[in-house]
Amino acid sequence: MKNPLLKTGELGIFALGGLGEVGKNMYIYEIEDQIFIVDSGILFPDEHLLGIDYVIPDYTYLVENEERIVGLFVTHAHEDHIGGIPYLLKKVNIPKIYAAGIAVDMIEYKLIEHADVKAPKIEEYKSHYKYQFKHVEMSFIRMNHSIPDMFGIVFRTPQGILFHTGDFKIDFTPVGPPAEYDKLAQIGAEGVLCMLSDSTNSERDELIQSDSKIGKSINELFSRISGRIIIATFASNMYRIQQIIEASVLNERRIAVFGRSMERAIEVGMQTGYIKAPKEFILSGDQVNRYKPHELTILVTGSQGEPLAALSRIANGNHRQLKAMAGDTVIFSSSPIPGNQEGVNRTINKLFRLDVDVITHGPLADTHTSGHGSQNDLKLVLSLVKPKMFIPMHGEHRMLKHHAELAIDCGVEEDNILIMDNGEVAALTSDTIRLAGKVTAGEVYIDGTGIGDIGSQVIKERKLLSEEGLFAVVLSINSQTKKMINDPTIISRGFIYMKGNEEITSSLANEAKKIVQIELNKKVFHELNIKQAVIDTLTQRIFELTQRKPLIIPILVDLNTEKTEA
Repeated sequence: MKNPLLKTGELGIFALGGLGEVGKNMYIYEIEDQIFIVDSGILFPDEHLLGIDYVIPDYTYLVENEERIVGLFVTHAHEDHIGGIPYLLKKVNIPKIYAAGIAVDMIEYKLIEHADVKAPKIEEYKSHYKYQFKHVEMSFIRMNHSIPDMFGIVFRTPQGILFHTGDFKIDFTPVGPPAEYDKLAQIGAEGVLCMLSDSTNSERDELIQSDSKIGKSINELFSRISGRIIIATFASNMYRIQQIIEASVLNERRIAVFGRSMERAIEVGMQTGYIKAPKEFILSGDQVNRYKPHELTILVTGSQGEPLAALSRIANGNHRQLKAMAGDTVIFSSSPIPGNQEGVNRTINKLFRLDVDVITHGPLADTHTSGHGSQNDLKLVLSLVKPKMFIPMHGEHRMLKHHAELAIDCGVEEDNILIMDNGEVAALTSDTIRLAGKVTAGEVYIDGTGIGDIGSQVIKERKLLSEEGLFAVVLSINSQTKKMINDPTIISRGFIYMKGNEEITSSLANEAKKIVQIELNKKVFHELNIKQAVIDTLTQRIFELTQRKPLIIPILVDLNTEKTEA
């Protein structure tokens, strides 16, 4: 079934996640009635999504157009690009996954954890590979990012070349393999119809430091610290993990690793050769106590203040094997992701209470650098690729707007730039770009093992419960005699303390009793009408008395001996 929004000769580009947000990246290219999916990520929820583990895109469009999907193409192994793969595979039949380097291992690990998922073949591509589909050739360009094996994707189509940058920064002294700037210039010389480019740091005009400079800074820090070092970073940042290992070996420190995702990342890094560590320098958790503090580096998860991560448990004093002690130095080799600042601050405050030194990235210590290019980096790629049309991606709306302005500065015509939201479809020919309409897009919440069974109404109720509490009233009636049997029973949770507020609760119980009796006296009464009348009246009365609006739950019990219903 062809996309009805596209005219004959047009190709379509849209996102199911990644526009207007930083996370759940998923981009769809519709070329010659084929669907190419680029990335399938998750979004980590902020504090207003109570009890939600992850947010994934709504896959409805892919379910409806499953037979046209060619494959899923993965740019790199960060969670906001691969974290949604198991959930996608539960809903949609994907013929093949194309991924490179460590992304292959990370996806395989992820799928092992989801035993109920039938995984398709994972095809490992390299930067010189080319794949032929119907009238489409796909190739790859290595870029630099905070994780190894990050690739931009090139589509050669009947309408022209499309280039999807993936996440990148310009690093002329990278820790890993260099980016293929010659390929960028080459497609620029051929002529690029449209480019989709990473907008995360489009507001920043300062120089994003090279990862190799951070390595020197970590070496220097380690040489000055006399006690035990506890260092937290992203488990996915293998270059940083390698730098921490090198600095430890240089300073004669043994390394112990805590945190499941960190252990897995090191295992994958060693398999792929990105992490090299002398065996005698790696300790198991129970060997830590055999060494003096100045002989130890503890590498942990929890750089974002995650409640269950190793560093948070150390800060709370409830880690099974590790206790923070005076003389320790905790280093954050990361910056807080937007929305995580509060959790990070909480962890830092708890660590200070334990009398340890805390070092975060700042003017006094270079412990972290971004994996996303700032304005100069973005302009360099725009200048090399010279796209005729431009769609900024991967960022909140203001970031996309800033990136569009940079594109105009670099010579892209304003009429050839589209700033879009998830679900909005760009339709392109070799000469035109237009907004063609919308496909189904939205957020699906993952709560425990449930996918999508939590809607916005449930989130609203959780918010209400957390802020205003719950007020339940149990009403016993006899539907045959149309009478109330007992006085209402009041249950309050997180609203008012029952003892000491007997006057309020008894007046509310009387109010509820009156309403129920009025409803029962009507010729025809219905259980739902009685409940709604109780909710409406009590909501108003409780607000007058307390200035609060708890969640009101009336429970109707019919004690008619012939008919009992809850």
